[in-house]
Amino acid sequence: MEAQAQGLLETEPLQGRDEDTVASADFSSMLSEEEKEELKAELVQLEDEITTLRQVLSAKERHLVEIKQKLGMNLMNELKQNFSKSWHDVQTSTAYKKTHETLSHAGQKATAAFSNVGTAISKKFGDMSYSIRHSISMPAMRRK
Repeated sequence: MEAQAQGLLETEPLQGRDEDTVASADFSSMLSEEEKEELKAELVQLEDEITTLRQVLSAKERHLVEIKQKLGMNLMNELKQNFSKSWHDVQTSTAYKKTHETLSHAGQKATAAFSNVGTAISKKFGDMSYSIRHSISMPAMRRK
């Protein structure tokens, strides 16, 4: 029985089309004059409360800005702090650590490969240099 009653109560907020349906429905004919007056009074009270809350929020936001100014905090400092914290969070994440380790290892391998290529090229140039010097120093080799 409770599951059936639970199904009748919506726990999700109204969606756009639901709001349109409710807004277009005419419930005024179902209410007595006394109920209408009570609802109108409640509506005025809620609107007043919302206005007051907006004013209080605005005053608190101004006060917050004043305190931050007194403490020397500004938007740039906050952005720097947020960026630093975010960068720290990224660097301490498992994914970053694994990626950094993999790329570091790949970099070491690439460095070793380039070093080997460089050594091989140097050796080839050394051999060619020896051949050229040797052919210059031997007159018989020049006549060929």
